[in-house]
Amino acid sequence: MLRIITQWVEAQAELRRIASRTHDDMMMHKEATVREVLQTVRRQGDKALLHYTEEFDQKILSLEDIRVSGMELDAAYQQVSKELLDAIRLAAQQIEAFHRQRIPRSWVQFEADEVVLGKRYTPVDCAGLYVPGGKAAYPSTVLMNAIPAKVAKVSRIVIVTPPGPENRVNPAVLVAAQEAGVQEIYRVGGSQAIAALAYGTETIPKVDVITGPGNIYVTLAKKLVYGTVGIDSLAGPSEVLIIADSSANPAHIAADLLAQAEHDAMAAAILLTPDSVLARQVATEVERQLIDHPRHLMTEKAIAHYGLIVVVDSLDAATKLSNEFAPEHLELEVEDPWALLDQIRHAGAIFLGCSTPEAVGDYLAGPNHTLPTSGAARYASPLGVETFLKHSSLIQYSPIALQKVGQAIQVLAQAEGLPSHANSVALRVENPDPSE
Repeated sequence: MLRIITQWVEAQAELRRIASRTHDDMMMHKEATVREVLQTVRRQGDKALLHYTEEFDQKILSLEDIRVSGMELDAAYQQVSKELLDAIRLAAQQIEAFHRQRIPRSWVQFEADEVVLGKRYTPVDCAGLYVPGGKAAYPSTVLMNAIPAKVAKVSRIVIVTPPGPENRVNPAVLVAAQEAGVQEIYRVGGSQAIAALAYGTETIPKVDVITGPGNIYVTLAKKLVYGTVGIDSLAGPSEVLIIADSSANPAHIAADLLAQAEHDAMAAAILLTPDSVLARQVATEVERQLIDHPRHLMTEKAIAHYGLIVVVDSLDAATKLSNEFAPEHLELEVEDPWALLDQIRHAGAIFLGCSTPEAVGDYLAGPNHTLPTSGAARYASPLGVETFLKHSSLIQYSPIALQKVGQAIQVLAQAEGLPSHANSVALRVENPDPSE
């Protein structure tokens, strides 16, 4: 049964407990294994990939099997329905249109004394995208990771994904990759795939940035290779927090809570409402919708451990609790969501109004569904074009400009005990280049 809490202090404590539901203990236990995998792949390359794929995934691959062939890519289009292909294409269009609006622009400004300052954005050379696989298929993950990289004009984009039955990659994933402009796909997963992207093997290129969610081994591997490569984030268990008033439909709210809970046994599904009647109706509706749920066991476990309804005094109180929790997904199922929006400071994605379930954002609204979790929305942002770009500062000083500030630079350099810094300015000030 979904728990209902009415006490503020208890609600704060429960939300803190849920926010801290991490894999920390498991990570410590598994970190030695992941370190060994990373080191072995770094030394042995493709040989280690084949070994760990057999050990961890129970899949036997040859060197020729690692990269998905052009024939398999072509055949994937014949193995998906027209309805799925149309949906993938619609989602790709929406996602690309949104991310094209988010491209940072390089700029320069010309100041007095011929000083030029600016910022120049350039894409990374190569991006590696991790797509969870095996028995499941996540074409939406492909689109959400590949399209921003494409929009950023990354010249080489590669995908790694675990092999499924008969060593095949799900055709929906292959179709989504091609619709996003990616045809370099490798059937390898787990921490060994992250190692291959970070260090390179004979077959898989070394990349500059790794993005995409995965299991605990993938998350740990991304954490450990960070610095050698860039990463998008360390994804934790997913979560939704819903703020609702009496205008909301309890069946809709229950469906949204279950939509989150069915992701994972550690997924969190939370409702904050000032309406005690709605709270009871939602709890009852969750129980009803759980009956005969195809993913009943895992969904019920998530609801039991990390499901929560809090009856608050007001919507203002609900926004205060929400900001403390900083949810990955926040739904504002209230009569006037835009009026409430001004009070929201921390959330990965915000869904406004009763006709905007989280699933809209998961698949094709356009904004990215790779979001900060476990309270990281207090300081982090969704994956986007910026993930695949870096910027360089541009600075140009004329002799006159350097003359005016040269003394101050020298004083600062001497104060820090760096005489050559000071001298590099003094020489130019005393003997300016006549050609400039």
